[in-house]
Amino acid sequence: MAMNQQKMMKQMQKLQDDMARVQEELLTETVSASAGGGAVTATVSGGLELVSVEISPAAVDPDDVELLQDVVVAAVNEALRAAQELANQRMSAITGGLGGLGLPGF
Repeated sequence: MAMNQQKMMKQMQKLQDDMARVQEELLTETVSASAGGGAVTATVSGGLELVSVEISPAAVDPDDVELLQDVVVAAVNEALRAAQELANQRMSAITGGLGGLGLPGF
């Protein structure tokens, strides 16, 4: 039984190391999303930080400022959702089926 515990501890350490590595890698990756038919594009890091917002010059009409603001919010929210999905996919790849064990953080 001691060997099984030792093996499990090694596996848990490897899992922690893998998770730390993936979290570090996510900080260098980005995802982008557009809204308003491409009028606004937001780019977010895997660490869920807004990196950039690009607004098409054709989208800027003084009468449509409120609409443009709504489109920016929509693009940023979509990019954040995509970044979270990326993080979930990467973490799932290393945690496998541990989510069903009820362990915090898995």
